[in-house]
Formats: sequence, C-alpha cells, structure tokens
Amino acid sequence: MKPLQFAIIGYGGMGSYHAKTIMKKSSEVVAVKGVYDIKSERQAVAQADGFLAYESLPELLEDETTDAVLIATPNDSHKELAIAALKAGKHVVCEKPVAMNTKELDEILAEAKKCARTFMVHQNRRWDPDFLMIRQMYQEKTLGDLFQIESRVQGANGIPGDWRHLQKHGGGMLLDWGVHLFDQLLFLVDSPLQTIQTDLSYILGDEVDDGFHSYLTFENGVKVIIEVGTTNYIPLPRWYVKGMEGTALISDWDLNGKMVKATHEETAAPKPIQAGVGLTKTMAPPREDATEVLSLPAVETPYPSFYANFYDVVVNGGEPIVKNSEVRRVLALLETILAEESK
Repeated sequence: MKPLQFAIIGYGGMGSYHAKTIMKKSSEVVAVKGVYDIKSERQAVAQADGFLAYESLPELLEDETTDAVLIATPNDSHKELAIAALKAGKHVVCEKPVAMNTKELDEILAEAKKCARTFMVHQNRRWDPDFLMIRQMYQEKTLGDLFQIESRVQGANGIPGDWRHLQKHGGGMLLDWGVHLFDQLLFLVDSPLQTIQTDLSYILGDEVDDGFHSYLTFENGVKVIIEVGTTNYIPLPRWYVKGMEGTALISDWDLNGKMVKATHEETAAPKPIQAGVGLTKTMAPPREDATEVLSLPAVETPYPSFYANFYDVVVNGGEPIVKNSEVRRVLALLETILAEESK
C-alpha cells in the first residue's frame, strides 16, 4: 500500500494538527510531502517540523509528486483554493466549514466532478467518543426511544484567534462550532427536519456571533437543543438526553457521566420532599428500586478513520463517510440561520 502524498495549505492550528497528529496516526495511508503558508513564520515552523516548505502556492500545485491537498485556511479562501487544487489534478480535503455558502460549495463540487477528483470535508467530530456514545444509545434504544437531545459546547474564553472575529472571513461560533454540532445531529437523526429556531448571541460586541441557542424538531418527534457559548464560566453538560425508559448525562470530553434507567419494578409512590418553603411529590426522586444507575457504554468507532476512508474513496472508489450531500445540507441550514438573522 503506497500512502497518498499530501501538500498542506495553511500551517496554523488545524494545518499543523493534521500534519503532526491526525495524518501521523494514519501514516499507512497518507503522508505529508510539504506545506505552504502565506506567513513566513509558519513556513519556518513547518521546516523545523521536518516538512518541505513550498515557496509559493503555484509551486505546491505544480508538484507532480503530490496526490492531494489539505486546505486549512480561513473560510473565505476555501473555494478559490479548492478549485485551483482540483484543476491542478489534486484530490482535496477541506477543513470546515467547507465554504461561505452553498453557491460556493456547488461550484467546488462541479469542478471536482469535471476533474474527476475526490473532494471531502473534514467533519472530524463524527469520530468523537462522546458523540458515538449518544449514537449508540439512539440506535440501540438503550434508554428506549430518545425524544430529547441536548448538545452543548461552552467555555469562557471568547471567540478564539484573529480572523474568526471577522464576518468577511466567515468568523463566528455558528460557523466555527455550530457546523460540527449540526453535522453530528443531522447525521444522527434519520428524519427530515421540521422546524428550527435559533438565537445568536452578540454579547461580546463582535460583528459575528459569540454563541447561539438553537431548537430543532424532527418529523419523527425528536427534539434537539444545540448551544454554543463563549461566556460560560460554569458550563452545562456536554450531552443530556432523555428516553422513554431513562436519562443519560455526559458531562465533558473526559466522558464523565452516567445513565439512569427505569427498572419497571412495582414500587410505592415516592414520598413528598421539602422543596423550598413547600412540599412536592412530583419532583421527589423515584424510589431506590425504581431505577438503576448504569455506566456510560463502551464504544468503538463503527467506521474507518477519516483518512483511511479518504484513501479508500480515492484508491478503491469506496463510499465516503462524510458525504458532500450531507455537508451541503448542514451548510444550507447555517446559511438560512444567518440570512434570517440579517433581516
């Protein structure tokens, strides 16, 4: 098996992470030939990391020894770079969000088809263990049918970096983290989306959103809350899901949490508890024998790694795990949200 030779455009956070971490773990199928970044200091870092630093973008694209290009640059440059790479005969992996809008994506996909080259988007959060746990609960009905799913990513560090503060570059947390969380949920729930309502936050005073709340209802009855926040000094759980037979909580990416499931044993009614200055039976905890506490499920990734899949698509004509139709559906949804906000 000969690994696909990659050239990386952009050696900032994600570009260097691909080269030094993700691709290194998939060294049997991909290898990094060289790097180009418009910032000379990043070129120097790439060389120090042992990679060839191309002197220009044309030099990178004209390198006939490379099979593919990874694009890890600000969002507004993705379309131009992707089309240039495809025209140069390269397969392309693009960081998310894939483009500024669906029109740009459609232009990229048309060029990929014309050039008979593979184009895939690095929606890597489909491989997160916490998401895979929720996916397994949903598919196997561990807690019965899940009817409410809450997905949150929260911190207190504001919008990261520089260009992510600017609208012209496609900044804002809806496009930064929202694209991941919407992708996870639309990939998870196999049902048409019925309604969506989103409230974007501009509390930090940037021209782009610093977070949002989104409420989704699917035709099969599943309701979803997606929340991203950058001013949360006390974050809420990463996941909170309710099923017909129990509830699950995943607190964080360290996978702390639990499942509480009904035993369906006949038990006495709960005793009232003191709640503030009053009594309540409704909100009292269930009797001890009415529920059981379970550990979160152990999960294995049910599909190959991203780059193993990319290799299979390019070399063997395999089926992509991250399909461009799914990428387009998510982008169209985000595009609609931003359009509604601008009215």
